[in-house]
Amino acid sequence: MPQTPIFPSMLGSACSGQVQPEMGEQCGDPVYQDGCLVSGSLEALIERLVPTVDYYPDRTYIFTFLLSSRVFIHPHEILAKVGQICIKQKQQLEAGTEADKAKLKSFAAKIIQLLREWTETFPFDFQDERSRKELKEIAQRITQCDEENGTIKKSISQMMQNVLLALSTRGQFQEIREKIRQPVTDKGTILKAKPQSAQKDILSVCGDPLILAQQLTTIELERLGNIYPEDLMQIITHMDSLDKDNHKQSHSMLVATEICRVVKKKQRTRVMEFFIEVARECFNIGNFNSMMAIICNSFVFNWQHHMDPSSNFCNYRTALQGATQRSQSANSSREKIVIPVFNLFIKDIFFLHKIHSNRLPNGHINFKKFMEISRQIHDFLTWKQVECPFEKDKKIQTYLLTTPIYTEEALFVASFENEGPDNHMEKDSWKTLRSTLLNRA
Repeated sequence: MPQTPIFPSMLGSACSGQVQPEMGEQCGDPVYQDGCLVSGSLEALIERLVPTVDYYPDRTYIFTFLLSSRVFIHPHEILAKVGQICIKQKQQLEAGTEADKAKLKSFAAKIIQLLREWTETFPFDFQDERSRKELKEIAQRITQCDEENGTIKKSISQMMQNVLLALSTRGQFQEIREKIRQPVTDKGTILKAKPQSAQKDILSVCGDPLILAQQLTTIELERLGNIYPEDLMQIITHMDSLDKDNHKQSHSMLVATEICRVVKKKQRTRVMEFFIEVARECFNIGNFNSMMAIICNSFVFNWQHHMDPSSNFCNYRTALQGATQRSQSANSSREKIVIPVFNLFIKDIFFLHKIHSNRLPNGHINFKKFMEISRQIHDFLTWKQVECPFEKDKKIQTYLLTTPIYTEEALFVASFENEGPDNHMEKDSWKTLRSTLLNRA
């Protein structure tokens, strides 16, 4: 798939082509192309990350470097190197003229600003006790630059509290998701009895496609809000976890379960038509992940052209681009919603990660590659920051998140029992599956 080219404007002031003094002599010069940084040694890139009295790195550079550096070195090791550079600069200022000493507060403020950006954008780098230790050591050194009024000390204290709050919130969210994970119904019983007619179904809980689409969107946005850049890089570099997207799978299996457990064909058709309308409303909202979970289902056909894999999912990409453009010029939260198909989003970045090497032949880090990866992940961060405009409906949310769903085997059983196999191949499959389940029971 052709990737979007890197635009020089993205680098802002980091594209000036100017290299900080001593960087070349100590670490080897970074390489620029058309004024933009395209490669450099790890040491040079780390030194470029650290502010000086007269320099502060561009925010895009900070984000890209902190995102990509974890491929080569642990965050706590980067913090240690940043701390060493800070100490050296602080000592030089303290040993200098009175004018140099007067710059200590300004230097300290810039270091705090860098650490604040780091902790706010990549808070889970500090789950590691070693990272928190390095952060505290840097903070302790920098606090000495402003012992009189304690402004820096207060900033550091607030930053530490925010890190702990982010870690605590993350832990609570994961606990909740574990508790409400949908239990899988024992499907051995499906061969012995049909579902009871009194059993609650989606139409009895919510018969309005728009409202259900909105509730699905609140779930998706809450999930996006708890995915961070470091999570995405972890998935990209450990692709064994990619196809285990239980969130989308649970939505898809819920749709299939709702359809297959309806015995009467007329009612089953009504449920299918309802979900098609839900998919349409998800599409209109910009919730492509829920739409995908519905229409990729083998029991729902009408809208599958939107996710046709031919031409690299061209129809979906066109729709996503349109939603993104709408979001950029939107005034309301409703118009800003963009929820991509998560697996496709990850696969696109993984493709970019795999076809371009991490390092160039001279040993430099291929920073141009990571600039494009960071651009796409930055888009994701923009989407996840949208405030959800829809009010949660507790009854609908509880049903969506906790109602039992069928396993894949059980779906085949229910499907065959409802419709019956049409040909020899299906008959053989049905016979084999039925025998397997009965023996297991």
